[in-house]
Amino acid sequence: MRAVTETTEAEPPYSWLTAWTVTLVATSTMTISYLDRQVLAALAPTITDALDITETQYGWLQSAFSLAYLATAPLAGRMLERIGIRNGLLLAVLAWTAVSAAHALATSMAIMFALRILLGAAEAPSFPGAAATIARTQPSSQRARAIGVLFTGSSIGAMLAPILATRFAAWLPGGFRGAFVGVAIVGLAWTPLWWLATSSAPIRERLAAVATTARPRMLDVMGHRAVRQACVVVVAASPLFAFVLLWGSKILHDGFGVLQEDVGRYLWAPPLFYDLGAIAFGHLASVHAKKHGSSPPLALLAVAAILASAFAGIALCTTPWQVVGVAGVAMAGGGGLFAIVTSDMIGRVGPALAATAGGVTASAQSIMYVVANPLIGAGVETFHGYGAVVVTIALLVLPGAFAWIALRRVDT
Repeated sequence: MRAVTETTEAEPPYSWLTAWTVTLVATSTMTISYLDRQVLAALAPTITDALDITETQYGWLQSAFSLAYLATAPLAGRMLERIGIRNGLLLAVLAWTAVSAAHALATSMAIMFALRILLGAAEAPSFPGAAATIARTQPSSQRARAIGVLFTGSSIGAMLAPILATRFAAWLPGGFRGAFVGVAIVGLAWTPLWWLATSSAPIRERLAAVATTARPRMLDVMGHRAVRQACVVVVAASPLFAFVLLWGSKILHDGFGVLQEDVGRYLWAPPLFYDLGAIAFGHLASVHAKKHGSSPPLALLAVAAILASAFAGIALCTTPWQVVGVAGVAMAGGGGLFAIVTSDMIGRVGPALAATAGGVTASAQSIMYVVANPLIGAGVETFHGYGAVVVTIALLVLPGAFAWIALRRVDT
């Protein structure tokens, strides 16, 4: 077995501005990824009616994306290390943009299911590639802060998706079909930004392929303690994100009578809170790292976990804005959890293996999406509401987070 060891990192031979420009463009990769994948969730009431899809079928439809993502994310991370982050991410974005636009052709549940699988596979390099970009281009003292910023990319995409999707559905021919094409075209604007931001020789060198002799086996990376520990938190918190991001439009529409065209007025807020949580907790983790070394602030993670568990309060909400407020607090805690454990994991496996490690945690998240979405749908149908579902989801967060704290304390 080839050991996974942390590498010695040299200070980057370029400016702070260059490093953060690359970080912001890498973050925008997650934005367009979530834009494309969230169109279905944003227009769920319209699409499920048009294609005669039940609640449970909708859960499986969302799981189709995650099923493909979980199967391919670790392999995608490995692929990026073989061909280089710069070229690999560009090819991935072009591929998933084409698949996203093809959703406009869906005429049945079966066709939509197949397209979700293709989209999940095509988007698999998004998080591993973006995380590896930050790991390789940011100095260790800035990494937690940059990872916090990275996680805002997905929530910005989730925040913009209901706004753009509902507008495009109203403005473009074909309704929801035009929305898929319109959002896909928006994503193409990323490609020249990425190519320009990563064009300098030092950046290209850091994003180049990893030498075969320096790359441990996939199973060795998956078995690394830091990766396994990060997966514990990812598994515990992922159902919360699945519910807010994929079922938000349905709880507002079905539970509170919000019209399809108005869901965008509400659903921008939880992702914004996620952004604020990821940035704030990532910043505090970086401050801690600068003063005390690389060991993560365990008390800070505990605070994030408590905020995330507030998700149970949705069961008591009586208005749409109350739902949005409670979901926002929970998402802020979840963003903090992910920022802390991801930066800790990357620091321990080393930047060269960040893509593979990020692919493993992305796969763990997708496993929970695959499991959670049909169960959420079945729970809603069984209990004729969302209360029992959100309480169950909230109860998962604290045990997972405190298990990570206990395991990490053993290592320090």
